Amino acid sequence: MRNFRKYQVWELGHQITLDVYKLTMSFPKNEQYGLTSQMKRASSSVPANIAEGCGRESEVEFKRFLVIANGSATELEYFLILVKDLNIVSEKDITNLVGKVDQLKRSLNKLISKINTTS
Repeated sequence: MRNFRKYQVWELGHQITLDVYKLTMSFPKNEQYGLTSQMKRASSSVPANIAEGCGRESEVEFKRFLVIANGSATELEYFLILVKDLNIVSEKDITNLVGKVDQLKRSLNKLISKINTTS
């Protein structure tokens, strides 16, 4: 079994989740069960799936959870675009976070590719 805490991609996913929780504190109350909830779920799904994949026995299962994490990261990327376009937050407020999500997706893809070559 792998130790998920040793993966930089997990650390980045965890940091993004903390950033999303901070960002959504300023959202309107009427979004508490909408965008706020969806963004928290999508962001926390990334490190949670990396951790769960690390707890699995095979490379195939690990890869499957990394692919799921990548899907959640892409979903979060969309929500960031949406909150910007709805003027819930300014582009300036999410530029750094969008960059982190892009880096996260690239890191996940690199790790997935590495598993493809070793399997």
